[in-house]
Amino acid sequence: MSAHESAPLTPAQRDLMEIVWAEGEVTVTEVRDLLEAKRNLARNTVLTMMVRLEERGWLQHRTQGRTFVYSAARPKTVSLGMRVSQMVDRLFAGSPEDLVTALIEYRGLTAAETRRIRSMIEQAEAKQKQSGQRRKNQS
Repeated sequence: MSAHESAPLTPAQRDLMEIVWAEGEVTVTEVRDLLEAKRNLARNTVLTMMVRLEERGWLQHRTQGRTFVYSAARPKTVSLGMRVSQMVDRLFAGSPEDLVTALIEYRGLTAAETRRIRSMIEQAEAKQKQSGQRRKNQS
């Protein structure tokens, strides 16, 4: 992925992508109509944004008659993951441990959140072990 493709979404692009993620498939006109509550944008502006997002790999389209119907090419989790990674780098000097410490000490976690996070860590550890075994077997 090039730097241009991995650049974070602007607030306007993020608003547009939120609509695509929520709706599944949309046309330029539908996006413009749904964005109207937040921003008054011309249809051509929305079209340009969508073409740029497709060039960057965020959107894809299919043709229905003479209309392009757009859908997300990347799941919402990719955008969130990129933003969290940037936040860790910028605010916590690249340390995930400092992020977790801040979360625990300043916000706190419920028992249910703690259980879910512990389960996520266990799943990540299991994936790492499986990945390590595959590399060993390939050598």
